[in-house]
Amino acid sequence: MSDFSIKTIQKDINDPSLQRRLAACDFVRESYKKGEISREVLEQVNNHVHTTYSFSPYEPAAASYAAWKAGLAIVGSVDHDSIGAAYEMHEASKRLGIASTCGFEVRCSFLDTPFKDKKINNPDSRGIVYMVVHGVKAGAYEKVKDFLKPVCIERNKRNRKQVEALNKIIIPLGVDPIDFDADVAPLSKADEGGSITERHILYAFSKKISKMAQSQDEVVSFLTEKLEISVSDTLRSRLLDTDNVHFLYDVLGVLKGAYLDKFFIQPSREETIDVRKVVDFALSIDAIPAYAYLGDVGDSVTGDKKREKFEDDFLDELVAYLASIGFPAITYMPPRNTKEQMARLQKLCREHNLMEISGVDINSSRQSFNCPQLLEEEAVHLVSSAWALVAHEKLVDVNPDWGLFSEHNPLNGRKLQDKISVYAGIGMKMDPYEPQSIVDIAKRTFKELC
Repeated sequence: MSDFSIKTIQKDINDPSLQRRLAACDFVRESYKKGEISREVLEQVNNHVHTTYSFSPYEPAAASYAAWKAGLAIVGSVDHDSIGAAYEMHEASKRLGIASTCGFEVRCSFLDTPFKDKKINNPDSRGIVYMVVHGVKAGAYEKVKDFLKPVCIERNKRNRKQVEALNKIIIPLGVDPIDFDADVAPLSKADEGGSITERHILYAFSKKISKMAQSQDEVVSFLTEKLEISVSDTLRSRLLDTDNVHFLYDVLGVLKGAYLDKFFIQPSREETIDVRKVVDFALSIDAIPAYAYLGDVGDSVTGDKKREKFEDDFLDELVAYLASIGFPAITYMPPRNTKEQMARLQKLCREHNLMEISGVDINSSRQSFNCPQLLEEEAVHLVSSAWALVAHEKLVDVNPDWGLFSEHNPLNGRKLQDKISVYAGIGMKMDPYEPQSIVDIAKRTFKELC
């Protein structure tokens, strides 16, 4: 490890080589033990970090390191239509000494439900919903890959058509055409089990714009004059900053928020599996399917969502329906919701015995991994939920009966919040450098309580 240095570790831990990335994690661990680097360990957690297996500037090891450096106690990878990051996320986190969890995010169909005509939590589509499958055990990775493979095939058919539609718009504007195979696919890890998303297309578009323009000022002019996008003063200032290391991600954010609909093609039924089938599959592998609450949007944290109404007008009916088809949990993002929205959602979760899971999706280099809102009174219980999720994921890989929602769980008969509290305690006692230590901790705990 002599070729590593603290000054270059950020680059090394995001290297194209998996072997080098994991070796960089070992270097961080040894440097930390020697006192050459330090970190303040916080109570904060984040279960929803995107990696290069969907769209993100972070390889899984780099995402784990960014979370470690930010002081998080738990980091979780969640990628669109992919579980590809899971092995590396867990291995890197173990070497760094941070607890980890893995899952995936998928668009699913509500077209055969009472909400088929509504815009629910998806800014781009009616009757199509984003949901997250949390806590996927290692023993189920291959089943998840098989489950998602047809989705990615159908998605890429649509991705190619979207690139064609975008080219018809931008070529007359003087922008070089985008080639799906040469410009978009190489931005992804599709050949390693990753997915290709609209963000990949928009990033390729951002690069074409930047290449065409002679300056950042010309990029702004192209966005505002040629594409007729209204750019806020804040975004304009960022885009004109010559020291802006997030420049292409900022351009992408502008395009996603104001231009995606120009070439977006609605997903087919083949690409969006019926929600009940996704829930049933998740439960069959002992994972925790969670509806991703969005809520009516005011100011978007990432700058890529417009002010818009979503599920708040029919939330009571929606949550009741989610519970009726087997959802055991709802996930939401405290920084993106008002206290009033959270209070209402939390009340509904209690009424329908649903687990609450937090996670702020990270997919841009500009975003902070920290989430201090989690430590506020109305959200701090989500930290316990995160630890319970970590424990659940590790334990079901040893014994499915130890799943939080298993019919044979040793703690059945207790209230859900009591079970979450016990599992959180088990997770917190785990040695993050030796995650398997959680098994003996669970055995002792269950013996004491049952």
